[in-house]
Amino acid sequence: MAKEISAGGVVYRKTEENQIELMLIEDRYMKISLPKGKQEPGETMEETALREIKEETGIHGKVVKPLETIYYNYYNPKIGAIKKEVHYYLVEAMSGVLTPQLEEIKTVAWMTPDKAWTRQRESGYHNNISVLMKAYRLLGIANGQEGIG
Repeated sequence: MAKEISAGGVVYRKTEENQIELMLIEDRYMKISLPKGKQEPGETMEETALREIKEETGIHGKVVKPLETIYYNYYNPKIGAIKKEVHYYLVEAMSGVLTPQLEEIKTVAWMTPDKAWTRQRESGYHNNISVLMKAYRLLGIANGQEGIG
């Protein structure tokens, strides 16, 4: 089985009113997700995460803290079964304008923590729940985590 290593992040910013907003993407499969992508030779995981966030969303960020590494398998019609490893970080947005990389994703948006959690619950990938929970905890955000499962 082929192995693929990626990195990405839960990106946040503070508004002028000092409220936290989170960035979520809608991928080409119409699922809510987090920006991530494959590691390139010579890159650290953190460099991969920041590069992929910039490429997919137009946002320059800085890594605040590692969140979690998730593992799953998926099927690629050209290659076959792939064992995927994704390293996620909490990333603070520093600059840039939201611009979706349309070859990779459909949309990208800033949203309140409540809206982000609702969107994740409605149409997100199950394996992103624990990643988001860790980010919310680090950011001191209460959310509707009960009822997730």
